[in-house]
Amino acid sequence: MSKEKILVVDDEEDILELVRFNLAREGYHVTCVQNGEDALRQIRDSAPDLVVLDLMLPGIDGLEVARKLKSDPETSHIPIVMLTAKGEEADIVVGLEMGADDYVTKPFSPRVLAARIKAVLRRKREGQGTADQQTITVGELAIHPGRHELTIAGQPVRLTRSEFQILLCLARRPGWVFTRYQIVDAVHGEDYAVTERSVDVQIAGLRKKLGAYGKYIETVRGVGYRFKLG
Repeated sequence: MSKEKILVVDDEEDILELVRFNLAREGYHVTCVQNGEDALRQIRDSAPDLVVLDLMLPGIDGLEVARKLKSDPETSHIPIVMLTAKGEEADIVVGLEMGADDYVTKPFSPRVLAARIKAVLRRKREGQGTADQQTITVGELAIHPGRHELTIAGQPVRLTRSEFQILLCLARRPGWVFTRYQIVDAVHGEDYAVTERSVDVQIAGLRKKLGAYGKYIETVRGVGYRFKLG
């Protein structure tokens, strides 16, 4: 089976070569570019299976590249692993809100990066294999697992990948209380480096997008969250 195509975007040539070498050794087909404009052009010409994206880029920065990809239906399905020296909690939260699937900070271990990429691609394949899963409906709210789509009264509601996965995680087991780290594990895998605060931020954003249905995501003080009907 042919390996997936990965686009690496970073303005540092030594980083590009390090990532390219290690991912090619894993069998991936790797393309490298050094700025956001070339990244968007490359993605339009030949959509990769995953993008490794630096935040601090000349011209269009990484967050803007991510925003453009996630707001375009043609590219919103492409997973993004952010690779950057900006490792503060606020930067991680912003990256997640933009729809990043994982976040690796510099300096980094090439083996850890490769493992994270492998995990993200595995989750993508598993998601594509669930197209026949039953739609979850609550009143006029409908969660479509296979299509990664949420509709309310028939109208699509745009969610980031993380927001959708959190909602799906909770809604699949209504009444079950999930801790923040259980939510992180379910959405990103056990080795995902993220803070409790970022989960709270995404829950707040999800409730806002759900409107009146936001009340179904209940905070269980001192524990976490649950999807409670009625």
